[in-house]
Amino acid sequence: MRPPVYMDYHATTPVDPRVLEAMLPYFSEKFGNASSRQHSFGWMAEEGVESARVVVARSLGCEPKEIIFTAGATEGNNLALKGVAEAYRAKGDHIITVQTEHKSVLDTCKKLEKSGLKVTFLGVDEFGVVDPADVRSAITPKTILVSVMTANNEIGTIQDITAIGAICRERDVVLHTDATQAVGKIPIDVNAMKVDLLSLSGHKVYGPKGIGALFIRNKNPRVALAAQTDGGGHERGLRSGTLNVPGIVGLGAALGLAASSRDEEYERTKRYRDRMLMALTRGLDEVYLNGHPASRLPNNLNLSFVRVDENALMMSMKDVAVSTGSACSSSTPEPSHVLRALRLPAARVSSAIRFGLGRMTTEEEVDYVIDRVLTEVRRLRSHAPAMKVASAV
Repeated sequence: MRPPVYMDYHATTPVDPRVLEAMLPYFSEKFGNASSRQHSFGWMAEEGVESARVVVARSLGCEPKEIIFTAGATEGNNLALKGVAEAYRAKGDHIITVQTEHKSVLDTCKKLEKSGLKVTFLGVDEFGVVDPADVRSAITPKTILVSVMTANNEIGTIQDITAIGAICRERDVVLHTDATQAVGKIPIDVNAMKVDLLSLSGHKVYGPKGIGALFIRNKNPRVALAAQTDGGGHERGLRSGTLNVPGIVGLGAALGLAASSRDEEYERTKRYRDRMLMALTRGLDEVYLNGHPASRLPNNLNLSFVRVDENALMMSMKDVAVSTGSACSSSTPEPSHVLRALRLPAARVSSAIRFGLGRMTTEEEVDYVIDRVLTEVRRLRSHAPAMKVASAV
């Protein structure tokens, strides 16, 4: 039997064998606590942490002291939003975000609303793009934070963070971006983008799960955050808890590899994605691309197969791992909040499949998945009643 084909690289990635190799000594030979500075075991662990911090900082164009390690982007997003809300409460009580953000941003904003803050949830166009002019118009004298993700995890749309950053800097407002899906795939430079806070996760870039990082601007301007976890004062007092040394080393190794192979992987995954898009749109009618046609991640393909239920299509292809949306909210049996924000017709929202290509994807796998999708969509449609893409969500 053929092994299952993995095309859900937005949900998570396998650990690259080279990353695992870098991590292994820190489980056994170099197992010390990085905060134990009285002996060599602690020194070795601390050296691994600080070396990784340098690599992470280099991948973002910032200084090592501006990086703190977290358990992942969800924790980073929570710390960024809640930390700014508390630290800047005397200055203002207004936050701006976007309807298509990850749930770890949206749900955090909703919780902050319950505590008395005001939140503006900006809309997007039919491609999932937020207009920087809308960000400018939404800023008030009480605005303390804008949070816009760099690239969407469901539809791959890339936002104009540089333009938004210029507006926020001009208005003296902190800008946070969830760059989890973008890091390692497209160039990131926090200074050129004028980003003040940036979250990322290791398991999206062929590193281990349970590790991430948060960039916190240290100057021009210096960003203040209120710690959300109290304890031993680790990570500049902003994230107390014993450091996950093997995970941190793995994150550094993963981002180092991503930097050296990014251009090659960009071209290869884009070529495979375009091959799939052409084959599926030529071989089937009523197939629609969701997200921006050009300004999107190279490995993302989100397609609606009208007159086919998304879950039925996934279940008919158990040998192909794909997704109907964000893995972090898959337990919620609701239509994708991202696709609904695009104001797509209901028939497109209920028939959307996300294909995520990655480092281990082969041309043979791409062709296999194309054949499987063509076969199953035709089969399912032959049993489905006629539907029209008419009514909006």
